Amino acid sequence: MSWKSKTKPNGKKPPPEEKKQYLELEYTKIRVVDFDLKELVVLPREIDLNEWLASNTTTFFNLINLQYSTISEFCTGDTCQAMNACNTIYYWYDERGKKTKCTAPQYVDFVMSLCQKLVTDEEIFPTKYGKEFPNSFESLVKKICRYLFHVLAHLYWAHFKETVALELQGHLNTLYAHFIVFVREFNLVDPKETCIMDDLSEVLCTPAPPPAPAPAPSAPASAPSPSSQNHVTER
Repeated sequence: MSWKSKTKPNGKKPPPEEKKQYLELEYTKIRVVDFDLKELVVLPREIDLNEWLASNTTTFFNLINLQYSTISEFCTGDTCQAMNACNTIYYWYDERGKKTKCTAPQYVDFVMSLCQKLVTDEEIFPTKYGKEFPNSFESLVKKICRYLFHVLAHLYWAHFKETVALELQGHLNTLYAHFIVFVREFNLVDPKETCIMDDLSEVLCTPAPPPAPAPAPSAPASAPSPSSQNHVTER
């Protein structure tokens, strides 16, 4: 992965950063769940670490692939000529290490094809009882999570408007927050990689505050008692 800054070499300031719609309160407050996602990612006592990583990584791959599919018709070679997010452009490196700049849909296709190949490989993600995980398992999980983060970042940066139009921002917010809490819990993605979305992570990974209790109905004003009224005695 490589990144490219928008700052120009002649010293001119980069253009003002585009307003991030996904940070506006009316959108960040929309979640599918309102409990602490940390509870979902902590390793249960009776579960093997690799089993837990395999199960969650496969689930995130399927969910992020599904989330991307909802807006895939808007992510084309014309609308997204590079796989970008914020001031970062992602390049694809093939198995030989050759660097390739490709369109966003091409990049996502490479990511999903690679992830599909890995999570369905019985030698890497074993499903049979007693089958051991390979020594390279953790590094491959980190690789998958890094690529999946790129897809999530692109969804927010380039396709949040379409996501809102489809009323799926709550699903995207919850998926993103769950993923970030998970990769932080097990140190699966370098913070230098995810820092471009730290502003969103800070908002979404904080448990939503409970709704304020409705104010108690005020008692109706009572009429003054006769004893408290002033009486004028006629003489």
